[in-house]
This record gives sequence, structure tokens and C-alpha cells, in this order.
Amino acid sequence: MKRVPVQVDGRSLSLSNLDKILYPETGFTKAEVLDYYSRIAPVLLPHLRGRPLTVKRYPNGVTGSSFFEKNAPGHIPGWIRVVTLPSPGSTKNRETIDFAVIEDLPTLVFYANLAALEIHVPMWRVDPEGNPHDPDTLVFDLDPGAPATIVDCCRVALLLREELGRDGLAACPKTSGSKGMQLYAPWDRGPEPAAYAKELARRLEARQPDLIVSVMARKARTGKVFIDWSQNNPAKTTVAPYSLRARETPTVSTPLSWEELEDCDSAERLSFTAADVLARVERHGDLFAPLAP
Repeated sequence: MKRVPVQVDGRSLSLSNLDKILYPETGFTKAEVLDYYSRIAPVLLPHLRGRPLTVKRYPNGVTGSSFFEKNAPGHIPGWIRVVTLPSPGSTKNRETIDFAVIEDLPTLVFYANLAALEIHVPMWRVDPEGNPHDPDTLVFDLDPGAPATIVDCCRVALLLREELGRDGLAACPKTSGSKGMQLYAPWDRGPEPAAYAKELARRLEARQPDLIVSVMARKARTGKVFIDWSQNNPAKTTVAPYSLRARETPTVSTPLSWEELEDCDSAERLSFTAADVLARVERHGDLFAPLAP
């Protein structure tokens, strides 16, 4: 295995297999994954700081096997922040999990080098001592059931924006990087955002039953948009803004402007690759800045 020693902001790292193709359809390599995460770091890091990390790793590329990783790997450098948190209901019968927290560029590069293509985080942060805070973000995950598409998700997101605005909450939309989208809003109203999100989802379902469903059953989603309010459960994570996704091409969970939702008439208009997102940030900056601390 060929290794390349590098210095990243004063930290020593050893990068491996830089020419390995992780997205076979486009020939996108591990070196390009590292380049993307390094260049997107200024807008990505504020949305990761303080949030316990879950990654989805693809050591043999997006067409190979993959696995979710919550527990920090044993060979993690000592300079990476790790917080030990309770793990109720762990599938591996652990009482606690040692979560890494990505707070700087060297840590981000370390994980990108592990082929951690997807970065997932919860809607809450830990304090400097590692104690979890109440949720600081409200999220709605909009999942279209075929033949519905992200175009229909846009319609639902606009309805959600109106309702949230009535409650004094300002939302920011982003693509999932897959087929759906998410809507985020800053939250400072206590530990129970899931109850609020569930009530709002059911209210909109009652108003627009041909478009919206709020129940988990997949058979109920055909041709509709599922508003997944349950992502506000503290045990759950959502793909981070600017994270790559393990699709056929290196798509990204991309922050959007509301004008893009209002004008969307085809799913292709809201699909963005790593190169697209870097160019968007050059033009628009961080459209998710209202969610950064």
C-alpha cells in the first residue's frame, strides 16, 4: 500500500491509495475525495463542530461493501477530539460509544482518507466537557415515494416554510444528495423538537393528503412525500450539509436558496456534484450559514 506523508495545519497524516477509484462511473478517485473535503472545509466545519460523528465508509468504493461507524477507530490520532457518550439500545450491547468530533481540517482529512464518504451528525452538540446539550436544530427529512420526485419535495418544503414562519422559525433547505431533501431550522425551544415536528407533519398531511404522508409505512408513500419528523429523535443522525453521498456519481447534500425551490420544475436541476458545490460556494457562500453557531 503506497502511503504519502503530509502535514495538514501542523498535524502529520499518512494518506494511502490516492489513485483508488471510489466512484467507478465517473472515475472519481480517493485523491479527489480528499481534495473536495479539503476545499469545502471552511463552510462544512462550522456545521460539524461539537456534533458526535457517524460516518459511512466505502473502502472499496461506492459499488463495494460499506459500513456505518460510530465508535472512533482504535488507530485514531490522539489529537482528534473524542467524547464518550451513553449508547442506549446499542446493537452491539455497548453501554457507551467513543464518538469522534470533526472540529478541524486535519480531522476531516483523516476521515476522508478512511474513505468515509458520508458524514452524518445529530441535531445536538456537546459542550467543551463532552456533555450533550438539548437539540439546537429542527429537521424535516422529505422522502419522495415514486413516482414523486424532489420537485414534489419542493412543494412540501414551501408549505413547511410557511408554517414554520408563522411559528417564528426560519428554515433553510438542502438536497439530501440522493432523491429527497431536508429542511433545517434553528431550535431553542427545549428538548422535544420531535413532538413539534410530528404535529406539524400531521397537520400538513390532513391539509394535503394527496401530496403528503406522515406515517412510516412505505406502502403509504407511493406518489407522495413522506415528512419524516422522527429524525429529531436524539439517537438519530442526518447527512451533514456538504457531505458527499455514495451514489453513482459524487453528489453532495447541497444547501439551496428558496428561489431554487420555487423555480424547480425537474429533478435534474437540484442534483449537484462535488465540482458543482465548490463552484456554488464560490458564488453564494454558505447558504446554511444561519444554522452555524
